[in-house]
Amino acid sequence: MDIFETCHKINNYLINNEESIARDELIKLLDYHQQNAIQYSELVNHLIKETGLYPYIDYDNASWQDRFVYEVFKVDTGDTEIPTLHREQSSLLSKLIEGRNIAVSAPTSFGKSFVIDAYISIKKPKNVVIIVPTIALTDETRRRLYKKFAHEYKIITTTEVELADKNIFIFPQERAINYVGKIEQLDILIIDEFYKASSKFDADRSPTLVKAILKLGKIAKQRYFLAPNISHLEENPFTKGMEFFPLDFNTVFLEKHDFHEELKNDEELKSLKLLGILKETQTKSLIYAGTYKNIESLSTLLIGSYVEQERELLNRFSSWLSKNYSFNWSLTKLIKRGTGIHNGRLHRSLSQIQVKLFEEPEGLNNVISTSSIIEGVNTSAENVIIWANRSGKGKARLNDFTYKNIMGRSGRMFKHFIGKIYILDVPPKEEQTQLDIPFPEEILGDLDEKKFAKELTSEQVAKIIMYKEEMASILGEEEFERLQAQNIFQISDAELIKKIAYEMKSDPNSWNGLGYLNSMNTQNWGRMLYKIIRLQPGGWEASYTQFVEFVKILKYNWFKPIPKLLKELEPYEIGIDDFFKLERKVTFKLTSLLSDVNVLQKEILKDKNYDISRFVSLASSAFLPTVVYQLEEFGLPRMISRKIHNEGLIDFHSKELKLHDVLANLNEIGFKRISTIEEMDNFDIYILEYFFNGITVRNNNDAH
Repeated sequence: MDIFETCHKINNYLINNEESIARDELIKLLDYHQQNAIQYSELVNHLIKETGLYPYIDYDNASWQDRFVYEVFKVDTGDTEIPTLHREQSSLLSKLIEGRNIAVSAPTSFGKSFVIDAYISIKKPKNVVIIVPTIALTDETRRRLYKKFAHEYKIITTTEVELADKNIFIFPQERAINYVGKIEQLDILIIDEFYKASSKFDADRSPTLVKAILKLGKIAKQRYFLAPNISHLEENPFTKGMEFFPLDFNTVFLEKHDFHEELKNDEELKSLKLLGILKETQTKSLIYAGTYKNIESLSTLLIGSYVEQERELLNRFSSWLSKNYSFNWSLTKLIKRGTGIHNGRLHRSLSQIQVKLFEEPEGLNNVISTSSIIEGVNTSAENVIIWANRSGKGKARLNDFTYKNIMGRSGRMFKHFIGKIYILDVPPKEEQTQLDIPFPEEILGDLDEKKFAKELTSEQVAKIIMYKEEMASILGEEEFERLQAQNIFQISDAELIKKIAYEMKSDPNSWNGLGYLNSMNTQNWGRMLYKIIRLQPGGWEASYTQFVEFVKILKYNWFKPIPKLLKELEPYEIGIDDFFKLERKVTFKLTSLLSDVNVLQKEILKDKNYDISRFVSLASSAFLPTVVYQLEEFGLPRMISRKIHNEGLIDFHSKELKLHDVLANLNEIGFKRISTIEEMDNFDIYILEYFFNGITVRNNNDAH
């Protein structure tokens, strides 16, 4: 490559106002410099400045004018080192500091977290709510902000936590609802991946997210919504009064290699091509499988095609999985071959450990994933291989929007200037993404029809009025209004709540024995569990019998190791992968249903006194002690918590335990003491170190 000639070409693009092309060519030039260990000349530094990529300026070889820009765009993000923002990050931050309400669409590589951190560091708001799409992203965001701001803020990621004077709330939309009414003053509401408020992109979660936006947006002084790849935002009540900025500002270049035509969707040819790419690249790769079934087939392919790698860290992890989960699990074999799995079903701590190992030089080379990798974590790799153009549910083909999000996981600032995309299936047709966010039908019963009269159709207004009249006739007008004001219902589907209420009112005797769910004898649970799960048919990932028997056996989750539970589940044909997905159904779907049943029975079956809040609480934490379940989200697996409990360092049976107190206790006990527990093996200690890294507050005296 002729560096001077390339610089000349880039400069011509800038003169012709083709900045996006100029930036792409410049990023390729910077990659050439990196590959060949060439220092940047003053000319290259000047072009970096002209394209707005200020963090890439090589300070030592820059002119005084370019050094000045590098310094001017430095901003405090609460970290020990003060980073330089690129031009568009700085522009966005300025608008937020001015107090403007902003909805922004920016590429995955944009660096949005810097803007949020800088805003908190500079404005020092009292209360910040950050809503993220998944619990995996909750912990990643918590880890980042904990180190920077835990000395000044209480970082809250779980429900039922007592508020401090200054709080940063980070959670998915389902948990956000629990804090409506508890937060008196909200300085800024931040919605990450706000496109999920549209049922077009996430039919399951959009009603709850819309509900959270409505309730919290009402008290927020400022709103900041983020998404990638949105070209136009349709007018809607949820982003009313917000300025929309679609930013096409990439910091890495995506190099596409499209093989789909030559492969003709032939599985054998695709398999050979995949193995060839992995052999040729020898760098970190994310393999988008699309469906759980494809993850299984790709796991089988890689296990059969690769010999075990003699990497001590991976061997230790594989042995740990075999001992604590299942020796017969394909993941234990896959890990030894340098490949991990990321999906929405795995225990949180397992996903976190694999992402950590993916970042390690001697860790995982590849991760096979569903769409969880694009909405769950902010990891990226040099290579993204798209095996299948399918959604996680395996039915619909990916739209262009999701496809671009997956490709956006390739490349990373300062690490991989060029991200390489390998396409093995037919890509979707390119299109502009217009975001339209209508009122989901499920939440109509929770709306004030007068307040939103302009945005609602006459049919929707009529539906709301009818719903309120029907609920008032079942519960009583005052009682229904009180429940609505408390935001007490967990289910977003108002029609389902009405269905349950009607059934209780019309046939109260069929609910006799609801209180048996509080019994220690699991044989007493069957009838009512069948009755309750049938209220919401479908989506339980198992037959009713399998699900009920699973709940009964899950009761011993804390007292029996997972391999023993799996042995007891064998007669019901429930294996390790089923265990993960059913445990999630218990902690979310079943718990929400039980919680709302409990609320309604207190109002309708008053004379029966069937309060099942104890069972609801146990189910919500998968029958583990509540804090143990919460610690898994922080990266500490239940089996390590059990060892800490057995050593007598923390009594997890104590009903007085609160998460933030336990985190303080663990910091006080310290990593060194806990790592000396005799039961701890070497991979337990590796996990412990990572866990402690995420709960240790940086000494504020170290900053700046």
